[in-house]
Amino acid sequence: MTASVVSVNVGLPVDEAWAGRLRRTAIRKHPVSGPVQVRELGLDGDEVADKRDHGGPYQAVYAFAREDLDEWAREVGRPVADGMFGENLTTRGIDVNEALVGEQWAIGTAVFAVSHVRIPCSVFQNWLDVRGYDARHWVKRFTRRARPGPYLRVVRPGTVRAGDEIAVVHRPRHDVTVSTLFRALTTERALLPRLLDVEEPLAPYARDVLSTYLAAART
Repeated sequence: MTASVVSVNVGLPVDEAWAGRLRRTAIRKHPVSGPVQVRELGLDGDEVADKRDHGGPYQAVYAFAREDLDEWAREVGRPVADGMFGENLTTRGIDVNEALVGEQWAIGTAVFAVSHVRIPCSVFQNWLDVRGYDARHWVKRFTRRARPGPYLRVVRPGTVRAGDEIAVVHRPRHDVTVSTLFRALTTERALLPRLLDVEEPLAPYARDVLSTYLAAART
């Protein structure tokens, strides 16, 4: 199967009482038809509400696999629409969680690099809850699966649209996958030293967690 984009999804911040400390969120995404401009900090028509913990060049675009949404649909017992997990690109035919950190994808006329992972939070849990899903212990369930989907850095701006092929145009020499990075940052801190093999500059959060771990190991 050729890897492709099933849906391109965008959303703007809105006020919501359940949306964490800011009471504001952009997790609600809607599919876009036609080409969407990709810029350094993300897609036209898409913004982040919490700029302290989200957004920036290392979290410009979020991808999640349709196959993983289908797995979650089976678990929660009801359909999960494209964009429901707040992803900008719903993909098919590529295991996004086995992608390597720094791996580059050409999509449409844009090029992206796998740069970070989504860490689940209470806003994500609350969003699913208000949409009628079984979100009990969601953060723990999502973390246990360790298939978070990658954040992408924009290497070359361009345009993307639903149906575009995803071509892997660069694979780094290390073996640190999206899933490995996620587990290192959450449940398996002993994996953190493996991040030293990553040639791509790490996202600031990952860099800070790694530095703290290494400093503690030296004492």
